[in-house]
Amino acid sequence: MIFVPWSPLNKGFEFPEPVLNSWDLSSPSSVCSWVGIHCSRGRVSSLDLTGFNLYGSVSPEISKLDQLASVSLAGNNFSGTIELVGLSKLRFLNISNNQFNGGLDWNYTSIADLEVFDAFDNNFTAFLPLGILNLQKLRHLELGGKLFLWQNTSKLRKTSGAGVSFADGKRSSWENPSLREIYLGNFNVFEGEIPVELSNLVNLVHMDLSSCGLDGPIPNELGNLKLLHTLYLHINLLSGSIPKELGNLTNLVNLDLSLHGSIPDYVADLPNLETLQLWNNNFTGVIPRNLGRNGKLQILDLSSNKLTGTIPQDLCSSNQLRVLILFKNFLFGPIPEGLGACYSLTKVRLGQNYLNGSIPSGFIYLPELNLAEFQSNYLSGTLSENGNSSSKPVKLGQLDLSNNLFSGPLPSSLSNFSSLQTLLLSGNKFSGPIPPMMGELQNNLSGPIPSDMSNIHNLNYLNLSRNHLNQTIPKSLGSLKSLTIADFSFNDFAGKLPESGQFSLFNASSFAGNPLLCGPLLNNPCNFTTVTDTPGKAPSNFKLIFALGLLICSLIFATAALIKAKTFKKSSSDSWKLTTFQKLEFTVTDIIECVKDGNVIGRGGAGIVYHGKMPNGVEIAVKNMKLKFPSGPSFLLLVPFPVLLFPTHEYLLAALVSIGMLTFPFVFLLLKWSKRATNNRREDAMAIADPRLTMVPKEEAMHLFFIAMLCSQENSIERPTMREVVQMLSEFPRQTSPDCHRSSSSSVLPRQSKKSGEKKEMDGLSYKQDLLV
Repeated sequence: MIFVPWSPLNKGFEFPEPVLNSWDLSSPSSVCSWVGIHCSRGRVSSLDLTGFNLYGSVSPEISKLDQLASVSLAGNNFSGTIELVGLSKLRFLNISNNQFNGGLDWNYTSIADLEVFDAFDNNFTAFLPLGILNLQKLRHLELGGKLFLWQNTSKLRKTSGAGVSFADGKRSSWENPSLREIYLGNFNVFEGEIPVELSNLVNLVHMDLSSCGLDGPIPNELGNLKLLHTLYLHINLLSGSIPKELGNLTNLVNLDLSLHGSIPDYVADLPNLETLQLWNNNFTGVIPRNLGRNGKLQILDLSSNKLTGTIPQDLCSSNQLRVLILFKNFLFGPIPEGLGACYSLTKVRLGQNYLNGSIPSGFIYLPELNLAEFQSNYLSGTLSENGNSSSKPVKLGQLDLSNNLFSGPLPSSLSNFSSLQTLLLSGNKFSGPIPPMMGELQNNLSGPIPSDMSNIHNLNYLNLSRNHLNQTIPKSLGSLKSLTIADFSFNDFAGKLPESGQFSLFNASSFAGNPLLCGPLLNNPCNFTTVTDTPGKAPSNFKLIFALGLLICSLIFATAALIKAKTFKKSSSDSWKLTTFQKLEFTVTDIIECVKDGNVIGRGGAGIVYHGKMPNGVEIAVKNMKLKFPSGPSFLLLVPFPVLLFPTHEYLLAALVSIGMLTFPFVFLLLKWSKRATNNRREDAMAIADPRLTMVPKEEAMHLFFIAMLCSQENSIERPTMREVVQMLSEFPRQTSPDCHRSSSSSVLPRQSKKSGEKKEMDGLSYKQDLLV
């Protein structure tokens, strides 16, 4: 770290040496050429230090730069308090994604021309700075993130301070004609109800008050915000019914609530409604009959509620509907026939209801459909063939028809699903042979793998098996940190198999059927080929001597390696450091004996998981964490709690959940078995808990199972981050009883925290839907 001497620009800044090398403090006249600095007429007008990994504090001296119009300190690690005053020309201020604390109770009259103020994701612990409401030109305000406190509005009427004035009762500083976007959610801690005064911000187009602990009813007065385009009130403690006045919000496109009661009919009459997400609540009653008739509905997610009745007929009246998620309700009756011609659909999840009748003709063959779930209903009849030759179902990757009453033969059209990865048909009454054409669901690709595929940074699953691909496998694919499953088997690959990066996690079966591939993993050494003499090259006897030298060196190194291996085996129990978090009845040597290829039960981005059996009969899972240490061994063995294996020994993608905030270790084994044993129902989570854990409250088990299933999704980019996992766990209300801590859970996912640089354009709607599907 370098500590830079005093300057209005950098007093208190600390940063890695190369970051601000252009800041030549010995030549102040060159300030306008410094990185992050922009000048106008020789005066500093803009300061942009976004993402520079700076530390330290921001001195009040920065306010001496009185010509500043734009300041961005976003995406650093600044701490302490911050105050900017006297900057009369300041229009844009972004201090988001730092560690500032304290509050923002500034003299806002001295920065009265501020238009954009973003303080998202810091560590503020003071009351919401109500003086901000006097910024009459403010059009974008974002204070979400952490720990702002909301003063109850009844108290505001008794105070005049921080720029708040209710002098004549006719006008308050909540009236701001310029404010168009307001973000106050994302895990702030507000006290009381939604302030009625927010309805005075008549030019708002975006209001986000999600995830901030608000209670009470939704004010009827919010219906006055006629320009509102997006309203987020989900993940709060709101109660009561949805006010009918929200029907006045005719420009509303995105609506996300967290309530109970019935869904009012007027919601279906909103003329511009494109997205309706009311998932994971306690809504009862029927789905409004007119939903979809506005011709603009694109995303509908009403899953995990207590809705009854039938599915509305006109959800896809104009072929705009892309996502239909209604799983886990009490819906009955047939699936509307019109959905069989809804060519815009990409995702359908109708499982865990009481639907009956047959699947509409053509529904599972829709050309854009990539996921279709109908499991655990009372659907019957036969599966029809694809009668529309122009509709080619090439995108469908998962089809779940399990646990219904389907009968008859399987249609040969299933063989047209060229992208199908998961087909679940169990728990039905199908008869007859499996269509032989389904065995031909493979390709005939040839040529090399393009090295540019390594640019697909979020690639999680790669299967190129059973083609005629040739040449070498690109080493660059090993740099894809998200790639946890790969299959290159039965092709015509040749040359040395890469060993670095993610390739170290794959086993030999991933490369089977490629006889020209060589490498240690395949037990097929790569031999040196003989090179004939050519003019200008070294004489052949020199090459012979060189080859002999290499052979001798190889023998020496091999001998040394054998000696070292024997020595390591003898002294392994002494050289390993064992840190225990509970009483163990086995030794380091017992653990090390498990770490061998024959015991591999899973591989992931963080290492390899082995199964082992201890001398006392206890069976454990050992994870080899390939971490880099400054010194000592280059990997870490993580040994979970001893596990009691169940009768079904399926060692596939194994998962351990051990949460410190709870009072017990909760173990989920062999992932596929867990899903099958519970039918993916969190209500049945106790069926797979260790029977020795007699004090496990069912609510805690259900909540933990819900989180574990999210964390174990096959696609790594769909799994929640550890920060989101901690947040989900912390949302779990805790109550103290004489014997243990018990809880009840809403099992609600938090909104994804927005990252620096992308939150301005993020569509908050797709996050939760994508995470659930």
